[in-house]
Amino acid sequence: MFKKILGAAAALIVALALYLSLWPVPIEPVVWSTPPFPYNAAYVGAHARNTKLANLKHISIGTEEGPEHIMLGPDGKLYAAVASGAILRMAPDGSQQSKLVSTGGRVLGFDFDAAGNLIAADALRGLLSIAPDGKLTVLTDKVSANDPIRYADAVVVAKTGKMYFTDASQRFGPKEWGGTFEASVLDIIEHSSTGRVLEYDPATKVTRVVFTDLCFANGIALSKDQRHLFVNETGAYRTWKVEIGPAALSAKMSAKTPSDKARVLLDNLPGYPDNLMRGQGVANQDRIWLGFAKPRGKAIDDMAGKPFLRKLTLRLPRALWPVPPTYGHVIAFDDDGKIVADLQDPAGSYPETTAITETDTRLYVQSLHAKTLGWIAK
Repeated sequence: MFKKILGAAAALIVALALYLSLWPVPIEPVVWSTPPFPYNAAYVGAHARNTKLANLKHISIGTEEGPEHIMLGPDGKLYAAVASGAILRMAPDGSQQSKLVSTGGRVLGFDFDAAGNLIAADALRGLLSIAPDGKLTVLTDKVSANDPIRYADAVVVAKTGKMYFTDASQRFGPKEWGGTFEASVLDIIEHSSTGRVLEYDPATKVTRVVFTDLCFANGIALSKDQRHLFVNETGAYRTWKVEIGPAALSAKMSAKTPSDKARVLLDNLPGYPDNLMRGQGVANQDRIWLGFAKPRGKAIDDMAGKPFLRKLTLRLPRALWPVPPTYGHVIAFDDDGKIVADLQDPAGSYPETTAITETDTRLYVQSLHAKTLGWIAK
């Protein structure tokens, strides 16, 4: 009997070892290296630990959740993109709520054009234009016939009318891989850096590539002078500053070859940078808000040079993944990269703080999964 039990145990161990070593996973991880980071002393200096983001006030959004992007529209209403694919419209105090549209996808970022249309980056559908009456038009869902936009993430509209938006990953689209969060995890773990920045010109209806080779291209914002873009590279913990003048746009720029036209502005950040949002209102436009969906994790960074371990992680139950703890954290910086504000909630009571929408009276907190719209008074 003992020999049978021992044999069964040995067979189980062999089977488990084969599973952890050979079971197919969808990623082919790339070796990369992280800069030294003080994991046990991350919250010092400009990021000194505080509780300025704790004790938020809350606006109910009914059965909806995940107000991932929030913005004041030209009509003075507050707009919020939620997980169901809907875009909510309400008074700034949260009253008079209605649904502008349901895109059938998942809008992760939006802006308004000069005509008052809401221009949305829909992760499943591409770049959309939504009129004030809710009429929806797909502006672009591909760069060319054989080059689809797989993961539209964030968008900003320039005064020229051109629209700059991120295509987070050319490898893992939410439509094919179980949703936006699941696709983002696969892309960041693989680290093949296929994210990019695209430009859509409504005058010519041409979509073209501006900046490539980003590990999950995420939030995007314009400089005050409209000569540069700020772009978050979530998987590499950094923010880029990219020139978009006529001379700069004569050729594609790549994160593999930084230059004076495309350079890292914020590096080795303490978390995964998500959205970027310039303050709204004349008095608030000198700063751009950045949110961290999660803090850095040493276990994850230690696997940067170990592709096998990253594959093995995907073979484990999700409960055993080395997910960093919940931690609310948003910062603001100016166009030169100086940190001018830092708000934290170490308890992480409001999940995945992806940015701040600043108005003259309030700071609204964007979130991937929150069931309310959080805010604090200024």
